[in-house]
Amino acid sequence: MSGVLEAAGELCYLDQMKTAFFVTCPHSGEKVAPETKWLHKLPESILFCDADRYVDQFYINKCRELRIPFIKTEWNRYVVDLNRSDDDIDPEQVIGASPREKIAASGLYWTKTTQGDVLLSEPITMELHQELVRKYHRPFHQAVEEKYQEFFQTGYKTIYQLDAHSMPSKGTEAHRDPGETRAEIVISDFKGKSCSREFMDLAISSYREAGFEVRENWPYFGGGVTQRYGKPAQGQHCLQVEISRGLYMDEVTKKPLPVFDEVRRRIESALEKIHSGLKRLK
Repeated sequence: MSGVLEAAGELCYLDQMKTAFFVTCPHSGEKVAPETKWLHKLPESILFCDADRYVDQFYINKCRELRIPFIKTEWNRYVVDLNRSDDDIDPEQVIGASPREKIAASGLYWTKTTQGDVLLSEPITMELHQELVRKYHRPFHQAVEEKYQEFFQTGYKTIYQLDAHSMPSKGTEAHRDPGETRAEIVISDFKGKSCSREFMDLAISSYREAGFEVRENWPYFGGGVTQRYGKPAQGQHCLQVEISRGLYMDEVTKKPLPVFDEVRRRIESALEKIHSGLKRLK
């Protein structure tokens, strides 16, 4: 029931400095949980409005080839958002939740899409919230936590995590950049807090060398995954990579464009450059 998939699960040993690397993809899942009845029968245009549809396909094959651990979920992000804290709720989402300023605009449960379509018309019970966290939120984070623990216990001193996402090609009223056309790739490190500058620079140069236009920390600074696992002082370096959906899909129908495979090859090239470059980081 966890719906968490781990491919290329062998540890990725890079050099004698005991450096490790893995990739996560928390928003590419497409399954709708039986408990989230408000999502049933939604058309694809709404159900996948804010999902990172197909993003796992850009990374998983190269991860298998290079033996890089890859962790993803099968569940749609509207079931429960894995890039949010499990207590990022309010009374509009969960009955009995305390009023609070949400960490992110959407919170743990999306009540509306970024296009304004209603998803959750009334709050769910606290019991259902706890069940959803247990079944669909916790397993992903447990897999990530166990991967870090596995690396450290094996003797690795420094661990690098790339958290893969996608984004609308243009900001909406629900974003901090409404109407703004975005770069093809946005890389975020929580404004310098979630990873070393060297890892950030390596990622930026790798995607640029693969032919992408890259911007740093705008309009995204990094999400819950980046904030939770990026602890450079403890040897954990995590950055978030967003790719513009307009590059590879019709943003209305959510169907892939003919250039999909070309974009995938470029992403794979960037990932390979990062993997190779990590051997030189100290």
